[in-house]
Amino acid sequence: MTAVRIVDAHHHVWDLSVRDQDWITGPELAPLRRDFPIGDFAPQAAAAGVRATVLVQTVTVAEETPEFLALAATSDLVAGVVGWTDLTAPGVADTLAGLRELPGGDRLVGIRHQVQGEPDPGWLLRRDVHRGLEAVAAAGLVYDLVVLPGQLPAAAKAAAAHPGLRFVLDHAGKPPVASGELEPWASDVRRLAALPNTVCKLSGLVTEADRTAWTVEDLRPYGDTVLDAFGPDRLMFGSDWPVCELASPYAGVLAAARELTAGLEEGERVDVFAGTAERTYGLGRQGGRTGSDGGAGRGVP
Repeated sequence: MTAVRIVDAHHHVWDLSVRDQDWITGPELAPLRRDFPIGDFAPQAAAAGVRATVLVQTVTVAEETPEFLALAATSDLVAGVVGWTDLTAPGVADTLAGLRELPGGDRLVGIRHQVQGEPDPGWLLRRDVHRGLEAVAAAGLVYDLVVLPGQLPAAAKAAAAHPGLRFVLDHAGKPPVASGELEPWASDVRRLAALPNTVCKLSGLVTEADRTAWTVEDLRPYGDTVLDAFGPDRLMFGSDWPVCELASPYAGVLAAARELTAGLEEGERVDVFAGTAERTYGLGRQGGRTGSDGGAGRGVP
C-alpha cells in the first residue's frame, strides 16, 4: 500500500494547572486526569508521518479558544483550531470576529459545543442556537457536531436548516461499538450523510468499543457504514488523542484507520487521511500549514 500524507483532523491538549477538565470523572477516565501538552503529542504525530493537525476544544470556557489560537500561531503542526463560543449569546458574531483578530486568529477554522452534554435532545434546533449557527456560517467557519446517537435526528434537522454551513460529525456520532448494535445509529447517520453539507470524522471508535479487547473487526461495521454513507471525499481521519489512549496508543489508532480503509483506491485514501480535512477546514488558506504534496459516547470529547 502506497503511503499517503496524513492530516490528523481531531486531537486535544490540556493543562490541569490552567483549568480543570470537568468531564474527566470516575475511575474509567482516571488515566486522562493529567496534563497532555502539545509537546507530548507532537513526537507521536511526527513519528506517524502526520503533516498537520486540527486542535479541538474540550471545555465550554471562553478563554480556551484564544489559548489554542496562540498555540497554533507558534506551531508548525497545528494548522487549524476548532474552538468554542456561546452560540446562544446575542453578540456571537462580534465574538467570532474578535477571535479572528487575536494572535493565531487565522487558524480558527470551526466552532464546537458539547451538545452531547445538553439535556435537551432538541438543543440544536433552538431559536437562539439557530441564530448562533447562522453567525458561524457567516464567518466562513465549520461547525463540529459532538453528539450522542440519540441526538443524530436533531443534527440532521439542523444541517438541513443551514445548507450554507458545513457540519462535521465528530467520532462518527459515537456508535454503540461495544454492544455491536448498528440500529438506529446507522439509519440516522445515513439520513445526516444524505445532506451535502455534512462531513464525518473516522475517529473515536476505539473508545466506544470494548477498550481492553477491541479488534479492527469490531470497528469495521461502523467504519464501513460511514464510508458508504459519506464516501471518502466526505470522511476524514482523526486520532482523538489523548482520549484514544484509554483504548489504544496513537500508532494503534492510525493502524486501525488504515486497515479500515485498505480497500480504497489510493486517491480515496488521500481524501480520508488528508484531502477531506484540508478542503473542509480550508487548511493552508487561513494561515494553517498542511505540509501537503501540492493539495490542500461516554462523556469524552
